[in-house]
Amino acid sequence: MYKGHKVAVVIPALNEEQAISIVVRNLITLMFDEQAVIDNVIVCDNGSTDNTAKVATANGAQVVHQSTPGYGIACLTAIAKLPSCDIVLFVDGDDSCFVDQALSLLNGIVNGDDLAIGSRTLGTIENGALTKPQLFGNWLSSHLITLFWQQKITDLGPFRAIRLSSLHALNMADTSFGWTVEMQVKAIILGMQVSEYAVDSKVRIGQSKISGTVTGSIKAGIGILSMIATLFIRQSSIKNTAQLRGSEYE
Repeated sequence: MYKGHKVAVVIPALNEEQAISIVVRNLITLMFDEQAVIDNVIVCDNGSTDNTAKVATANGAQVVHQSTPGYGIACLTAIAKLPSCDIVLFVDGDDSCFVDQALSLLNGIVNGDDLAIGSRTLGTIENGALTKPQLFGNWLSSHLITLFWQQKITDLGPFRAIRLSSLHALNMADTSFGWTVEMQVKAIILGMQVSEYAVDSKVRIGQSKISGTVTGSIKAGIGILSMIATLFIRQSSIKNTAQLRGSEYE
């Protein structure tokens, strides 16, 4: 619990046997004012062929399973099993972030944010933590969102916290790589308070399922840009329809 707010963590994981124990332990032992911050950790095993699920369970996480591949569907599966809580924290299972920096995100929610994004761009990125295609893709996508929706965005990173009521209001649907974009853009469209906080990034344990292969990088890029385009076209269509209806009464 953080300042009177129950906190649940969602970790989508695919073959993260080497790192998941570190991530789960660091979360469970995270303290603030001599009190454990995290109330529940839910790991969605997204079709792992190693011992990710077994290791996560042994270290204190609740494990749910989703055999259909996809970052978004793994998150949705875990969300469906959330216990009663006030804040949901999203963390990757590869030990690429410093979980103690979650306190900044949680503090943002407690102080009024609906969505608090951990921005690696505002923090320090360890050499090798992100590939050049990742850095460029993140820069391009962030700038497109800033341009289309007039709110400064610097990162689409997965390390983030959101108020549970706000998460439900977003009606998240993407099952793949567009998940983080969908969350940020929908929150902006709905007029939610979205803030960014500097977080640091380190080289992950094991090979990335996305940037570790050319195919993965291409699929991720297409998924992210497609989501941006879809949301922009949808919003523009709604605005145009509203304007046409309004002109009927002029």
